[in-house]
This record gives sequence, C-alpha cells and structure tokens, in this order.
Amino acid sequence: MAQNAQPVLPLSCGLELRPWRLSDTDVLVAAGRDPAIRQWNLLPAQTTDQARRRIERMHERWQSESSAIWAIARPGGGEALGLIGWRDIDLKGGSAEIVYWILPPARGGGVAVAAAQEVSRWALNDLGLHRLRLCHSVANPASCRVADKAGYSFEGTMRGALLHADGWHDQHLHALVAGDI
Repeated sequence: MAQNAQPVLPLSCGLELRPWRLSDTDVLVAAGRDPAIRQWNLLPAQTTDQARRRIERMHERWQSESSAIWAIARPGGGEALGLIGWRDIDLKGGSAEIVYWILPPARGGGVAVAAAQEVSRWALNDLGLHRLRLCHSVANPASCRVADKAGYSFEGTMRGALLHADGWHDQHLHALVAGDI
C-alpha cells in the first residue's frame, strides 16, 4: 500500500475518490462546522491549521499503512464533497473500519453508498483484507441505511461503545467479509 501512490477510484454515481490535497483545507473546515458531521464524527477540523495538519496525517497514515482516506470529489480532481476511507487498518489481521461523511449538497443521492461500495471492493480485492467493519450510533439511521445498501450485514449492538459530544452512544456493528461481494 505505502509503496504505491494512493489510487483515484471512479464511482458509479459520477464522482471519484482521490487523495486529499492541502488545497482542500476549506472543505475540512466546512465539514467541521456542519452540525450533522460534528454530531456523528470525532475530531472534525475547526481551523485551517487543523485541516492542513489533518490532511498531512492522512498522507502519513497512508505511508504507514494504518489508514487510507479519500476525498469524494467531482471528476478530474475537482471539489471535495465528502470523505471516506479506512481507519485502523490491520494488514496482518485482515481488517479495517470504514469512516465517512458527506457535505450537505451531496447528501441523499446515493453518494455515501457508491463510495462505500467502491472502497470496500478496493479493501477486499486490492488490499486483501478479509473483514470490514462499519460502526455507527444507533441514533444515526442514515448510516444504518448506508450500511444496508452497501451490502454490510448487521451483526448487533455494542453498548456504550463511543463517546460523542452528547454522551456515550450504543453503536450498531455491520460487517462485510471477503466473499460477500
């Protein structure tokens, strides 16, 4: 993974996945100010400096093979509309957890599902992982729909699994394993 440049992946919805660029800092700042993204995601960037550092960490983590995060963007390296990728990549253990968010203008059109399907194919087929996790607060039904439409099987509820700004949340656990797609 680290020896290769992060690939650009086309999406069925007409967008693409591309590496984050330092010129995308404004998008991360906007995401950090969006109430829905702040509610369901940890550590959103609030300032340009924080966004720049976050993008730098994305590239460092690609090189260290610990995560693979893409911008969901208009084709040809265009404007970023969201984020998707893998955190907690365990190459030896064959697993990772998907993370994503979509800015308001791109929500509701199947973008998250198309992106989740594409990064899942990449993780299973190109990276060689065996088990992919998608976890979300039980209070976030939109992510439950994304998981279902992207082919992730519901496995159960993890009690008090993640601390959000408003307190501890139970989380749904969904998974996709090699052979499911």
